[in-house]
Amino acid sequence: MNFIAAAIIMCAAAIGVGFGMCFATSKAVDAAARQPEAASKIQTILLLGCALAESTAIYAFVIAIIMATAG
Repeated sequence: MNFIAAAIIMCAAAIGVGFGMCFATSKAVDAAARQPEAASKIQTILLLGCALAESTAIYAFVIAIIMATAG
């Protein structure tokens, strides 16, 4: 049962992070197209946001490993 819970956690995290990063990237590209002079600032903020979103997936991975090995 722990393996099923771990798989659900990983799937939900991967889907959520994937959609979030796609949405953020599309908005960043749109913003850079509207204001090319601010592209470097937009890129910096985008990379920071993507790193934070990816850390959520890493936390979910760690929790899934703990759940799969417990009990």
